[in-house]
Amino acid sequence: MRLAITITFYLYIALSVLAILLYIPKLIQFRYAFMRPPYRRAKEKRRISVVIPARNESAVIGDLLASIRKQDYDRAYFDVNIIVKEPNDPTIELARGIGANVFVIPSQKCKGDALDGYFKAIKEKIAEYDAFVIVDADAVLDKSYVSELNNALEHDYDIYLTRKLVKNYLGGKHARSVFTNCSALTWPIIDDLGNKYRMLKDMPLNMCGQGMMVRRSVVERIGGWPYRTLTEDYELKLDSLLKGFRSMFYPYAILYTEEAIHHKDNFQRRIRWLTGYSQCDKKYKQQIVEQIKKRGSFTSGEIEYFFGIVPLILFLVFTLATVVTGTGIAGYCAVKGDTLWFWAVMLLIVAPFSVMYVLLLGYSVLALLACPEMFAPLGFWEKTGTVLFNPFYLLEYVPIYIISRRYARKNIDAGWEQTARVDYDKPPEE
Repeated sequence: MRLAITITFYLYIALSVLAILLYIPKLIQFRYAFMRPPYRRAKEKRRISVVIPARNESAVIGDLLASIRKQDYDRAYFDVNIIVKEPNDPTIELARGIGANVFVIPSQKCKGDALDGYFKAIKEKIAEYDAFVIVDADAVLDKSYVSELNNALEHDYDIYLTRKLVKNYLGGKHARSVFTNCSALTWPIIDDLGNKYRMLKDMPLNMCGQGMMVRRSVVERIGGWPYRTLTEDYELKLDSLLKGFRSMFYPYAILYTEEAIHHKDNFQRRIRWLTGYSQCDKKYKQQIVEQIKKRGSFTSGEIEYFFGIVPLILFLVFTLATVVTGTGIAGYCAVKGDTLWFWAVMLLIVAPFSVMYVLLLGYSVLALLACPEMFAPLGFWEKTGTVLFNPFYLLEYVPIYIISRRYARKNIDAGWEQTARVDYDKPPEE
């Protein structure tokens, strides 16, 4: 058993070093997380449509509508368009209070249905707008949000992702939890540690439908909003690989997004995301492969799509395989009364898990440092607790991935339901 323990341990070390070496190009990209994208002031005022899917959201949309009233952009240059499902939705009365247009789309079964219904309804008027920004009903907009969207349009891109801060932090401590804080870390991980580099290399960004603006030309080319998976934003990313849409992360336009407080809601939301990713892969992967074959080469975006997370997967597989092997060896030694069980536990269970934890901890700290303004409302100990817990939060994606693959394979409905909403003890700050 001593030889088996030794061989397994050194094999794990060798394979982990290989995975880390393969990941070095990605690590180098992280330096871009601390660079600011270019900023330009608009030379003209453009017409922007704020599109809000708001099925059964009357209890939460009030904060968003209040923030829309406070926008410093000329109201003559932006419209508010709210999409509901039922003609008796209380949201309709609230929308009238700010002069918003309401679209009743009874057939909607997913967010993509709601958006497509809106674009079909304004088909004859699409030319009136320069761009459309999608905002969830539980969001809050910074007072200069629409003005900054207009500034963003000075840059020659098709799709724009805006900065997401956390609405929960506008309230008291009762409005957040460690799961809220770890979920918040997702946004700098996606945008600062990833999308800033992708933008510089002209690769499609990892999309988020919350706070995403698209030019009118995109809507016209795709014929409305044809995306129907659970993650219509990720679907747009893969379609961008096929259609060549260029995307930009624009952190100067800020909105506040609500994160789930309870683990159950947070867990279910992530299952929905990963199920949607599987649906998108199934729908688009072969088309992308055919495009590569026809061209005879890979673009940088296609390389990332197919191979970007391979080093992480290899490291995770090597670590889990070593832990499982170590558990088996330790159990066998314990049954036999062999004291080698202790070394099996330390070298093949504790050591691999510790290495993985430390690497994920460093990743978490880097994400927090990349967007300090997001976590400014948190005290030192709450920040510390968040980064210490986040590695476990990230590791939870392993069972979530397994569940989501099953959902996608068997076409199990992961649901399009609202999570539990938050009551805030103070309104958004001016």
